Amino acid sequence: MAMTKQEKLDAKLEKAYYRKHKSHIKLTGGDVAFYIVDYIVFGLFALLCFFPFYYIFINTVSNNEMVARGAVNFYPIGFTLQNYKDMLALGDLGQAFIVTISRTLIGTVLMVVASAFCGYLVTKKEMWNRKFWYRFLVITMYFNAGLIPGYTNMLMLGLTDNYLGYIIPAIVQPYNIILVKTYIESIPAELEESAFIDGAGYMTIFRKLIWPLSKPILATIAIFGAVGHWNSFMDSVINMQNSPNLHTLQHKLYIWLNQSSNIASTIGTARTASEMEALINKLNSGKVIKYTISMVTVLPILLVYPWMQKYFEKGIMLGAVKG
Repeated sequence: MAMTKQEKLDAKLEKAYYRKHKSHIKLTGGDVAFYIVDYIVFGLFALLCFFPFYYIFINTVSNNEMVARGAVNFYPIGFTLQNYKDMLALGDLGQAFIVTISRTLIGTVLMVVASAFCGYLVTKKEMWNRKFWYRFLVITMYFNAGLIPGYTNMLMLGLTDNYLGYIIPAIVQPYNIILVKTYIESIPAELEESAFIDGAGYMTIFRKLIWPLSKPILATIAIFGAVGHWNSFMDSVINMQNSPNLHTLQHKLYIWLNQSSNIASTIGTARTASEMEALINKLNSGKVIKYTISMVTVLPILLVYPWMQKYFEKGIMLGAVKG
């Protein structure tokens, strides 16, 4: 529920009072010990979460020979950006990046709009068979036809080897619609009633009242949608087999992983020392490129998520109060 101007003012005054008087709060020995242990435990936990990303990064900016020897563990050795230049030289990687970022932007926008409109729609008691359609929507969360029927369905609809196969199936997300519905129900009904009295219709109310007030929950489901689209690769592997130009970044990383595994399995079959050396060099090169692509794949989400965090916390809590 949106805060009034007076409530915002009271909240600011409360924060200002706390900042002014917090230095006078006396902490007991137990409080100090608790804070110390708390900071240490959560600091170590944060470090454990951060270190894998840091480890991948320092390996991408280090000398490839040092990476191959396993000498890069805590800081870069022989700093270089050549690996990122080599990655940009890969002909099909730029196309994969365009496909991934475009499906993320378009798919997320359409999903947010559809979830907002459907969530608002199922809150209206005058909707024909509202309970039936809402329950029908929820049931789809618990039943899945499976991989082969799903692929057959996509094939019959003409969505295999088709860019729209990334967008259309992900527009309607029942869980996100439930979150939006619950959030809209927390908005005071008097606001909508007053808009009706002033002559506003459903679309006007949705566009000028419901949509602005629902920004926290919409930002929350936007995070869900963006992360889902950005990290998805099985739909690319299964549905885009004959269209390499539609492969996503994650699909390319999957291909590199398979190639590295295949090279590693063939090293023992090398007949000469030169063949084995060539295979090892190719494996090490593939390993570094794999790290570099992983870093490029993860970085956008790491940059976007902290900016959306404030909306995420507020939206997910308010959207989960009622069912």
